Amino acid sequence: MRQSGFTGGSAGRAVNVQAAPTPRNSSNRPRERELELKLAALQEDYADLHAALFDAAQVHRRLCAPRLVRRGDFEIASEIFAVRHLPGDFFTVVDAGGSVILALGDVCGHGLAAGMWTTHLVGLVGIHTAASPEPDLIVTGVNRHLSRMSPAAPPVSLFLARLDPATGTLDYCSAGHPPALLLRADGQLESLSEGGPLLGVLPAASFARGRLQLRAGDVLLACSDGILESRNSSDQEFGYERLEAQLRRAPTGSADGVLFSVLGAVQDFAVASELADDTSLVVVRRSNPQGNA
Repeated sequence: MRQSGFTGGSAGRAVNVQAAPTPRNSSNRPRERELELKLAALQEDYADLHAALFDAAQVHRRLCAPRLVRRGDFEIASEIFAVRHLPGDFFTVVDAGGSVILALGDVCGHGLAAGMWTTHLVGLVGIHTAASPEPDLIVTGVNRHLSRMSPAAPPVSLFLARLDPATGTLDYCSAGHPPALLLRADGQLESLSEGGPLLGVLPAASFARGRLQLRAGDVLLACSDGILESRNSSDQEFGYERLEAQLRRAPTGSADGVLFSVLGAVQDFAVASELADDTSLVVVRRSNPQGNA
């Protein structure tokens, strides 16, 4: 604490004493100017980096499917959230003749390193889809390519399906990805687990193909492990049990309704915790042939 000074004499009045300003040392000015220039350069570099990250995020968005896609009687709704800068998750919708290829992928890791690989993965899916529309063959081709790039390429999980909008037939292959869930209009719940291991790990891995029929009112939900591994303040995971329960509770009149109901439940569950991994969610719903809910 600073004390006020006092002058002598019988009055004993307190007098404010202020220190004289320190003379500016002219020899410091060149150094200060140098630091100012360096700070300005750093700020400019940060602005450029921020702009580059924004541009990269826009590229990722354009590579992925729009939030809501319609094909015949089917609605396909999706959302992806990045934990840092760029998501390592991706979702694409590719028309292949009379069918539609749906690919939901998750590059292991997150941030720039994972995000940079999504462009390559989307390209690989497109290349192998052009060669064959069979999900197991597409996945096998992508796995073979990534395995040749090991150890540079990270492991990737992938749920890939071929949907025929005219008949509702869905062929799929799940490569190391969390099994998708199918909620039937009558309330029955099925798990889609046919497939194989993570991509890029075993060059000669084999992949199985599953097949099912989507009927009016059926809802298919696929997600990345970021949804399942979201944690609350008690360090509990959201997990499959909660996901299944929320899917049953969701208003199933539209793909959007299911999507936002599940995302809202995950957000409410993990509201006190920071996002630990990229999260993605895809909902496919078939309306009745007349186009009504």
